[in-house]
Amino acid sequence: MKTNSDLSRLLQVAGEKKWLLLVASCFSVLSSVLQLVPFVAVYRIVEELLRHAQQPEAIDGALIMRWGWLALGGLGASLIALYIGGMCSHIAAFNILYRLRLRLAEHVSRVPMGYHTKTATGELKKIIETSVEKIESFLAHQLPDTVSALLMPLLLLGYLFWIDWRMAGILLLPLLAAFWLQARVFASEQGKQAYRDYQYALEDMNATGVEYVRGMQAVKLFGLTADSFLTFKHAVTQYRDIALTITRLCKTSYSLFFVLVASLVIFVVPLGIWLMRGTPDNQAMAITFTAFLILAPGLSAPVLKLIYLGGGLREIAEGNRRIEAVLSEPITVEPAMPRRPERFDIVFREVSFAYEHSSSRDYKPVLQGVDFLARAGEMTALVGPSGGGKSTIANLLLRFWDVSQGEIAIGGVPIREMGTERLMRTISFVFQDVHLFYDTIEANLRMGNMEATREEVIAAAKAACCHDFIAKLPLGYDTRIGEGGTYLSGGEAQRISIARALLKNAPILVLDEATAYADAANEYQIQQAIGELVKGKTVIIIAHRLSTIRRAEQILVVRNGRIAERGTHDELRALGGCYEQMWQAHSRSHVWRLGQRGASQAADAEGMQKKEGRYA
Repeated sequence: MKTNSDLSRLLQVAGEKKWLLLVASCFSVLSSVLQLVPFVAVYRIVEELLRHAQQPEAIDGALIMRWGWLALGGLGASLIALYIGGMCSHIAAFNILYRLRLRLAEHVSRVPMGYHTKTATGELKKIIETSVEKIESFLAHQLPDTVSALLMPLLLLGYLFWIDWRMAGILLLPLLAAFWLQARVFASEQGKQAYRDYQYALEDMNATGVEYVRGMQAVKLFGLTADSFLTFKHAVTQYRDIALTITRLCKTSYSLFFVLVASLVIFVVPLGIWLMRGTPDNQAMAITFTAFLILAPGLSAPVLKLIYLGGGLREIAEGNRRIEAVLSEPITVEPAMPRRPERFDIVFREVSFAYEHSSSRDYKPVLQGVDFLARAGEMTALVGPSGGGKSTIANLLLRFWDVSQGEIAIGGVPIREMGTERLMRTISFVFQDVHLFYDTIEANLRMGNMEATREEVIAAAKAACCHDFIAKLPLGYDTRIGEGGTYLSGGEAQRISIARALLKNAPILVLDEATAYADAANEYQIQQAIGELVKGKTVIIIAHRLSTIRRAEQILVVRNGRIAERGTHDELRALGGCYEQMWQAHSRSHVWRLGQRGASQAADAEGMQKKEGRYA
């Protein structure tokens, strides 16, 4: 691992508050210098006591008191400097964290949806929460602590070299050996790979843990346990194995490092005794030797702290690389001068699309040469077998992905030239899977129009047939949805989504099987709400229940990524092709009963078709 490169990347994150962090580092340096004062004071006091050991009355009491007060003052001033530096670094860190999280949230909202489909929620959650939080730890704590932990041993060693270079040199040897042992492990390719694997394993465990909790309904239904949920078990086992691998990798070097650093006095004692024997002025040598016995242990604490900080720095640097990887994901390209369409017809011109790049071995075209016109103010329905590409067409219109070939235009303006913000203002959408945020019902409704008045919110709710059930909730529109609040049924959530779209009042509407999860009563109310929603709008509707789109001005049968048939309901039935087969299956599904067989079922189906014919 290139520590210098990692450190420079982390310092780049701190760039916007570099002056505040520089002030914090300066106070940390000052604190380190002041921490040396008590050591010097102790040495001077011991020196005075030993010089006059034979004549205690000759001891300079004033000098001892002066050095005592200097020691106390140095310690107090060191703590004050440390406090000021800590405050500066924390203020800088929290400001940087605030901006970094907003920047990440803004960026992930602007990358294509393909990134979100291939990136696990737990992985992204860990990056935005844990990795960013570790940046705060580096800026607020480790940066000033690292400055202090580096400077303190250097100052203390410098002072010891000034007292006696021979004993200081013997102290330096175990320190160099200890750091060499650590560097030998963590600078190796095996050490670097182990820490990378550790981060990936942690992200994988978070991702599968989130999946396990979210799928608790299925877990309970099939009697699964954490041990039998194989992906989660595998992720936890992998994390355990990698953690043990790192432990085995580090145990010998770290044990030796700790022994060497914590036992510095052992190295200086033999040399000190030998020097005292060979020195005529034994008293002066004894004073120097005593100083080393007192000051040498003071080297251990900052050096041990430095290695802890170094281990943390590796993890933080790895997390920072994850953050950089997210921020380096290409965003949806926005036009310099967004254009505004004057009309709202939709054109797909020879659109082809694949989720993977053509150079990928997993490359598989999803749409091929899709070409159609959805006229303004009319309803265009997309039907066809599952997996044919219907939802992909809707997602491409919303520019969740960009087309591989061809062009999509609204009112003659290519959607790439409209800009995402204008495009989202132009299109309302009601998806099959509704997402409601953990907030109040009113806040969820207002997502359609943040400027709407309370009266407009209620009017939209009434039009979407959801005002009545909202009014019965404990806090009405102020009731919170989800954790800590109320849970809504699928049909109720769908009507909230429709009310949101009504409030937005965009000229183009995309409906993706909006009644899929509704029971009979809810479906009727949702159909009423949709009837209000589609008035005067260009509508693209994806439907599996063919009875809901019989009156659409245009029906497109999407099959194997192509438009297989197009026309009105009657025209497509007359063709006798794919749509007619779907209609026959749809008709039979209406009269199917548990236990029915053969002729009875066919007769019922025939009767149903005649009935449909009378009301068509």
